[in-house]
Amino acid sequence: MKLITTLILAFGTLLATNDSLAPAQVNKSESTVTWEAAKVTGKHWGYVPIADANLDYSNGKITGGSFEMDMVNLTVEDLTDEKSKGNLTNHLKSDDFFSVEKFNRSTFKITDVKSTSATDYTITGDLTIKGTTKPVTFPAKVAVAGNKLTATGVIKFDRTHYDIKFRSGNFFENLGDRMIYDEVTLDVKLVATI
Repeated sequence: MKLITTLILAFGTLLATNDSLAPAQVNKSESTVTWEAAKVTGKHWGYVPIADANLDYSNGKITGGSFEMDMVNLTVEDLTDEKSKGNLTNHLKSDDFFSVEKFNRSTFKITDVKSTSATDYTITGDLTIKGTTKPVTFPAKVAVAGNKLTATGVIKFDRTHYDIKFRSGNFFENLGDRMIYDEVTLDVKLVATI
């Protein structure tokens, strides 16, 4: 009788675990990716629309997921002059930066998740930009209110690792105040229904 009870409990646990593996539905209109890059004389920032996203959520924790960024529709938000804004936006889309005609999407795919609490995570994943994939690790926060999950984190990466070398002090000399720093940040917020 104990064996039958144990088997029933084990089977029930397996079914419950499989039911809780459903991916969380990411709301693209509430989710954002904000980019920021700096140069000697200041910084610029804008948005990269999310083309697709999913989060794997099981037993009250994020276990995996990915998101895809629409590089064709990236924006510049810090400039108010329309001509300057258009010039910078077009330059970022050019081969000097993201080569969006050839690489219209950039992606991040989670490969490892560590959590120290229900809200604090260390996320590792593969960031692919311009066809080059490199691992990145960053801290993330997760908040759950009812059936709404909000995951936030800041990804920092060296743009030169993705063949974006325009005005990098590591590749060009005598740039002076025209130098652009290599570190770029992506402030990510994914909002999902669980």
